[in-house]
Amino acid sequence: MGSENLVVPKQLSEVSLWVHPEGIVKGCLFLGLEYETMRPEDPALVLNDPSPFIVVRRDELEEIRFYNKNSITRVQYSERAPSGPEIRALTCMVHLMDGSVLPGAVRRALPPANARLYDFLNLPDERFAKLYLEGDTACLINKSYIVRVTEEAGG
Repeated sequence: MGSENLVVPKQLSEVSLWVHPEGIVKGCLFLGLEYETMRPEDPALVLNDPSPFIVVRRDELEEIRFYNKNSITRVQYSERAPSGPEIRALTCMVHLMDGSVLPGAVRRALPPANARLYDFLNLPDERFAKLYLEGDTACLINKSYIVRVTEEAGG
């Protein structure tokens, strides 16, 4: 058996990371491929995985870096927001420790009894909350870097 049978297929996905204290870092995350569809996994799975570090490839510097997830305040990337009858859109403003304010919407299927913005923010085992910004931009925000979240009209 060759070592190529032991390789887990990965796809690079372009992201912008806000890293404290480094600033904005442009690079690529290594995302696993879903077996049945061969589509890349959701970056939220990588960021919310319990391992303390992620791997980022910096093309312009031709290097691989390992970032501690605790130092990542947010990650932005291109992704279409989900839609459908089971998806609830909760519009909000997220206020971060650096003074940034991100307007967007949480779009997620939640049980009717727990479909409030408060319930979403308190989901266990998720270090990063996903917010959909304008256009086709998703933002994973480190919950420990959020000062407050306010609901907006329609949310």
